[in-house]
Amino acid sequence: MSSKSWFAWAALGVVYVVWGSTYLAIRFTVESMPALLSAGARFLAAGLVLGALVVLFAGVKALRMTKAQFGSAVLIGFLLPAWGNGLVVLAEKHVASGLAALLVASVPIYVVILRRIWGDRPSRTTLLGVAIGLVGLAVLVFGGPVEGAHGAAWFGPWLVLLAALGWAVGTVLTTKLPLPSNPFALSAVEMVAGGVALAVTGAAMGERFDLAEITTGSWAAWIYLVLAGSLLAFSSYVYVLGRLPVSTVATYAYVNPVIAVLLGFLFAGERFGLAQLGGGLIVLVAVVLVVRAERPAPEVSVPAGKIPEPCEVPR
Repeated sequence: MSSKSWFAWAALGVVYVVWGSTYLAIRFTVESMPALLSAGARFLAAGLVLGALVVLFAGVKALRMTKAQFGSAVLIGFLLPAWGNGLVVLAEKHVASGLAALLVASVPIYVVILRRIWGDRPSRTTLLGVAIGLVGLAVLVFGGPVEGAHGAAWFGPWLVLLAALGWAVGTVLTTKLPLPSNPFALSAVEMVAGGVALAVTGAAMGERFDLAEITTGSWAAWIYLVLAGSLLAFSSYVYVLGRLPVSTVATYAYVNPVIAVLLGFLFAGERFGLAQLGGGLIVLVAVVLVVRAERPAPEVSVPAGKIPEPCEVPR
C-alpha cells in the first residue's frame, strides 16, 4: 500500500470514528448548555475558522461566488446544519445518542424516496432497501426508550426523523443547485448560515447561556464538536473523496451508527433492548443495500463543489 493510499484510508478512519462520536459529544453538550444556542455557536465558530483557513491557504478569491452560488450555500446551510443538526441536538435531550445515530442512518433511504418523487427511477434493489429500512425505523420508533437517555419523551425519535428529512432534502439539492467550486468555501458559508439560523431560533425560544451552570464536560464536548466534528472530519471527508471510490467513502453511513452505539454504551450507560437492537440491525442492512445499489459503475470523479449522493451529512 502506497503512502498516499495509506493516508487516504487513515482519513476515512477519521470520518468513521469522529462523525460517529459526535452524537455522544452532543449528548454531553446539552447536559448543561442550551441546545440551539450551543449548536449555533459551534457552527459559527467552525465556519469562521474554516473561512479564515481558506483565505490563508487559497486567498480571498477562493471565497468568491456568484449570487446564485451564495444563495444555494445559504439554503443548504439552513437545511443541513440548522434544520438537520439543530433538531438532532434538541432530540438528544430526550433520546439516547446511539438511537439518534441509528435513526439518522435513514438519510440514504429518504434520499431515494425524494429522488423517486422528483422523477428518478431507483433499481429494485434500492426500493427493497427502502422498504426494509422503513420497517427498521418503525421498530426503532415504537420499540420503547433506551436506558441511559436524558429523557423519554415520545416525540424525541420523531424529531430525529424530521432532522434526517432536512438532511436528505439538503443532500439532494446539492446535486441540483449551482454551488461554488471550492468545497471548503461552500462548507464555511453553510456553517455560518446554519449557525446564525440556530442562534436566532434559540434566542427567540428563550434560550440563554448561563456560564456558571455550564460544566467542564459540556465545554470539552462543545470544543470537540467544533474542532473534530466540524473541521477535522469534514476536511478528511473532502480529502478522501478525491482519493478513494465514492462507494467506499459512502460506507461511513452505516459505520457511524455502530460507532455511536458502542460509545454510548461505554461512556453514557446507554443500554438497548432487543427491539431497538433488532430495529437498528434492520436499518443498517437497508442502508447497506441502498448504498451498494446506488454505487456507480464505473466509479466517476466528484466535480468540485458537488457532494455525492446518497449520504453526505455534515456533523
